[in-house]
Amino acid sequence: MDFEYSDEQRMLKDSVDRLIGPAYDDLVRRRETQKQPGGFSAELWSKYAELGLLAVNFSEEDGGFGGGPVETMVVMEAIGRGLALEPYLATVVFGGNFLRLGGTAEQRAQTIPAVADGSLKLAFAHVERQARYDLFDVRTHARKSAGGYTIEGDKSVVVHGDSADKLIVSARTSSASQRDRHGITLFLVDADTPGISRRDFPTQDGQRGASVSFGSVVVPDTAILGTLDHGGELIEQVTDIAIAAVCAEAVGAMTALHALTLDYLKTRRQFGVPIGSFQALQHKAVDMFTALEQARSMEYYAAMMATAPSHTARRAAISAAKVQINNSARFVGQTAVQLHGGIGVTMEYRAGHYFKRLTMIESLLGDTDHHMRQIDSIGSLLEAA
Repeated sequence: MDFEYSDEQRMLKDSVDRLIGPAYDDLVRRRETQKQPGGFSAELWSKYAELGLLAVNFSEEDGGFGGGPVETMVVMEAIGRGLALEPYLATVVFGGNFLRLGGTAEQRAQTIPAVADGSLKLAFAHVERQARYDLFDVRTHARKSAGGYTIEGDKSVVVHGDSADKLIVSARTSSASQRDRHGITLFLVDADTPGISRRDFPTQDGQRGASVSFGSVVVPDTAILGTLDHGGELIEQVTDIAIAAVCAEAVGAMTALHALTLDYLKTRRQFGVPIGSFQALQHKAVDMFTALEQARSMEYYAAMMATAPSHTARRAAISAAKVQINNSARFVGQTAVQLHGGIGVTMEYRAGHYFKRLTMIESLLGDTDHHMRQIDSIGSLLEAA
């Protein structure tokens, strides 16, 4: 199987590396960026748009470039290497794919050009406090009212929810069971709609999140994204694409952290020699590389399977990839800190920041135990194929 990038994908990689690399090569500059409104650089976000990164996933008919999970993987790897702060995952990966797969022609025409030019940011308001990693545990409800629906409920840890212009909100519109796969509907809602309140907060890795409350929020019928009562299938499909993207970000971060650790082993001296000359530390570095390459293989697998037509095969592949990514991220992060010593956890050195992001990714969209249970419930990858 050919894993080489096409000419267009290589050009995309070069472009995004040239954009993100210099913008985040200085931790002082990154900390200043975190203080900006929304916790990211509006100027850099505009450059994302100029390069076409915000339109990569959309079809050419909708004004995009017709890319897919592999192109997303290329961008997310660069974001991981650079520890970039922009809301690419929330707006393009989650929001963009919801629009692409569930939006009506009118919804796509109204929103995709604005997403592509950087003027419209999206966030997926779905996770609830009681749900843990259950995608279908939705307590927020939307009741039919005159001309539309009235949404009531609370969402927690909405990634970049504080800076979003529109929210994609999941709410239960039917079914007596709170955890039923059926009966969930998605709504595309203006973030400044009366009744919506947001409480923003920083996350441990320097990103941003928000808790969002919906108090008698009235939306029209035209706000429905996808099919009434069948939003669960769309949520699962887009979440699988997002997990593949997060896997790519983790591989980018691990790649940079491994390189940083090797450089430290070559320059840090003890007993008059570089510590990298000690065989025990060389073995640790090789183990890091092995874990990284295992993760990279599963990253490719996830990207190839993210849009597989078979729901069962896709779910099994994505969960298997997330398990390996989580295990590799933990091992690479912890080993890097161990090899660096005390400097590995200081705010003034990049290693600790990579470690924090990898630790957050380990829990994002399902931890290892959750995805092991997913695989177990399917049976095996061979049975799912």
